Amino acid sequence: MELEAAIRTRRSQHRLIDPAPSDEEFVDLLGWAATAPDHGHLRPWRWILVRGDSRTALGAALASGAADAEAVRREARKPLRAPLLATLVLVPQRNHRVPDWEQLAASSAMVNSLMLLLHDRGFGSMWRTGPSVDSAGARLLLRLAPHERIIGWLYVGTPDPTRRTVPRTPVAVGHRVSRFTPPPETVPGRMHEARGLTSPVP
Repeated sequence: MELEAAIRTRRSQHRLIDPAPSDEEFVDLLGWAATAPDHGHLRPWRWILVRGDSRTALGAALASGAADAEAVRREARKPLRAPLLATLVLVPQRNHRVPDWEQLAASSAMVNSLMLLLHDRGFGSMWRTGPSVDSAGARLLLRLAPHERIIGWLYVGTPDPTRRTVPRTPVAVGHRVSRFTPPPETVPGRMHEARGLTSPVP
């Protein structure tokens, strides 16, 4: 699939079924996704793959902080929406010349590349965040270090063929793009134009 076609046709898939990529295939695709822009080549992230019955354990961890019975049921079922939950953990390099926000941006760029690569292989994905990324139960279950943080789950599987895909159209972004034109007095060779002169001074 050509890159433009992948970008045009990729959708966030709310309903995902088996199969999902194997661990080996995920690592293979991740190796290419990791070539996304990354100032300092820090790779300030790691992935934890959650499959099978492990999804139930994760759901129980998410539900442990729920306020009521309905919230418990809702949180417990979330990990069952896809056969693979790829958990992205930000592992920032502290006190580094590359600031935290750039490390987060590099991680986000990697995820976008990975979603396109998964789409190219015929898999679907859905990037999910929300309050659950700060779940104390999930942090404990997944054994995160104090300086690490979950920045989302990539739900991965095969798109449900019974669900209709709504065609995507380009986003109107013209109003968000402008061209910078510097004042004449700041441009070498045009300084005298700003003073009303039409020819350079010898």
